[in-house]
Amino acid sequence: MSPPALDPALLDRLPPELHDAVEAQVAAVVNAEREARTRAERDRADMAERVARLEHLIAELRRARFGRSSEKLSADQLEMAFEDIETAIVEMQAEAGAAAGPAREPDGASKSHRRSRALPKDLPREERVIEPGDLTCPCGCGRMVRIGEDRSERLDVAPARLRVIVTVRPRYACPKGRTGVRQAPVPPAIIEGGLPTEATLAHVVVSKFADHLPLYRQAQIMARQGAPVDRATLSDWTGRAAFHLRPVVDRMARHVKTGPRLFADETTAPVLDPGRGRTKTGYLWAMLRDDRPYGGAYPPAVVFEYAPGRSGEHADWMLAGFEGILHVDGYAGYNRLADDRREGGDPLRLSYCWAHARREIIRAMPNAGSPVAEDLLGRIAALYKIEATIRGASADARLAERQARSKPILKALRAAFDLHAARLSKKSEMGRALAYILARWEGLTRFAEDGRIEMDTNAVENAIRPLALGRKNALFAGHDEGGRTWARLASLVGTCRLNGVEPFAYLTATLEAIARGHPAADIDALMPWAFAATSTKSAA
Repeated sequence: MSPPALDPALLDRLPPELHDAVEAQVAAVVNAEREARTRAERDRADMAERVARLEHLIAELRRARFGRSSEKLSADQLEMAFEDIETAIVEMQAEAGAAAGPAREPDGASKSHRRSRALPKDLPREERVIEPGDLTCPCGCGRMVRIGEDRSERLDVAPARLRVIVTVRPRYACPKGRTGVRQAPVPPAIIEGGLPTEATLAHVVVSKFADHLPLYRQAQIMARQGAPVDRATLSDWTGRAAFHLRPVVDRMARHVKTGPRLFADETTAPVLDPGRGRTKTGYLWAMLRDDRPYGGAYPPAVVFEYAPGRSGEHADWMLAGFEGILHVDGYAGYNRLADDRREGGDPLRLSYCWAHARREIIRAMPNAGSPVAEDLLGRIAALYKIEATIRGASADARLAERQARSKPILKALRAAFDLHAARLSKKSEMGRALAYILARWEGLTRFAEDGRIEMDTNAVENAIRPLALGRKNALFAGHDEGGRTWARLASLVGTCRLNGVEPFAYLTATLEAIARGHPAADIDALMPWAFAATSTKSAA
């Protein structure tokens, strides 16, 4: 609001001392209004910029979720977009709260803030007691007495702190020189006479294969903390740890193949090819066991194997000795495992993935939409709704529900597939998608005949996803042996994740046990799920 205009004639009739005072006051009011208007315009511009940024992020998220396949973000990019928009929203809430006054909390933040304050009881706690500056009672009776306390908790982080453990082994001898010297033996270590403790080795492995920090970055962090350990030394430590952990992973692979069903998948692993001076494409093959959806007795585990190619013979080699049901996507390389070409055992029963079948339909759907695609996707969604209601039930209960509820949907779905495939050109996008599904129909419907089978291969895809982030950060493995090391250590980290085990604690304890000479006959005690059971008993 503008200040009222002053009559110059009236101002001139004022005494000189009042004239100057009124003129100065009017100038101050005008300057204050100008500054307020400038602040308001700046705030409005800042708000418009934030709104534009949020609108851009929302548009990116919509494109990622509903746009064409070529425009969709990867899972990692989608997570980053969510982080960005959530951060921006909270920043705006905090800014609004600050403008309303220091005592005001941003709208909608109080409940979520209180929910986030429940910290795990097993986290170490450091109490800091804050006493009043003066405990003298105002009434003059003396010192005030304690009648209670208020407690609040905040999550604190202490950055990784390097330390040096000095091992002192005193030597003792007879004071009269009649006997020899007595001294405690050197404590066992994975790297005898080396610098790292087993905890240090575990930290390097977890940082690379769980937190996706390449060794050169770890070397930079250590140097910043005052311990200049070069990358080549870290590579040596990682290789030594991988060598000693190899029997554990080999035993885990044999154990995994004793179950009645497995998931299999593969992902690229760029590997340096020194002869040509560039990278070549290797593959990390995964076999995963997870019987939790039907309450199976086998603990979950994932084992990765490196191979220089994607031929089905590599899957045959990896799965040698396994007899049962294999969940796979539609890749034709697995077909040899289901017929007489298999060399690793009897033919397997392949169960194909409905998530991949659904993606084929989505990819074939035009931007303007398609009644055919929407009808088929709706029927597939109905199957998934049934699966959501029986997850965790016994295999028999799941089979009964599928026979009663899923089978009629599958019968109608097959009729719809046949109808649309007959009238659509086989060269069209949708025609090719329908041909893909019909060629795999027996494997796609196998879940309706066995309560142990899942509808899709999402379990193994979720286990492979961290490898993609590690691959992105590390760019490539140094050679084929590096790919095998990558697979071996990623197997332990991935199995820890499936069993809810903290990988650093597990690897530290396992490397220490190996250094002490853990008996090979009792190697099952070193499995991640055995560590989880031991940790649970210790906590109880």
